[in-house]
Amino acid sequence: MSLKDFELLEKFCQADTQHYAFHLLVKKYQEKVYWHIRKMVISHEDADDLTQEVFIKVWEKLNTFRQQSQLYTWIYRIATNECLNFLTKKRKRFFLPIHDIASELAEKLEQNAYLSGDEVQLKLRKALLKLPDKQRLVFNMKYFDDMSYQDMSEILGTSVGALKASYHHAVKKIEEYLKKH
Repeated sequence: MSLKDFELLEKFCQADTQHYAFHLLVKKYQEKVYWHIRKMVISHEDADDLTQEVFIKVWEKLNTFRQQSQLYTWIYRIATNECLNFLTKKRKRFFLPIHDIASELAEKLEQNAYLSGDEVQLKLRKALLKLPDKQRLVFNMKYFDDMSYQDMSEILGTSVGALKASYHHAVKKIEEYLKKH
């Protein structure tokens, strides 16, 4: 049974259907959220943990959702913040500069049985790891998820113009990396 977001929210607001509505919401968005996170953290285990954290936060805060944005952009915003916080904590915990985190993630990428692909795809993924986190998010959302700049703007709280510029810079950096390697 696939309900529209407003129907899920209506059911969530009713005590007798709250758990059922949340179950349907998780079923509807879990895979998309998982892959959004996975592209950033690479590791299945980390992505799985973060996906669970996202839905815990969604459960805790869904009754405060004001419907000023789309439900999926609100959920993606939570997922994005969880990703960025996770990567920031990881850098601080191990006192690692950005390039060391990128190297660690690239190593996981090469060893990862869940991510298959040919050599070109592997090089693209390694190039993505060289980008700053927010630029990588913008590239992933536009290139892989085919998300509109307007939706990205709602999720990231950034202007459409800045997102277009960020995507353009990401593409240029990726092209440079691929030419070198």
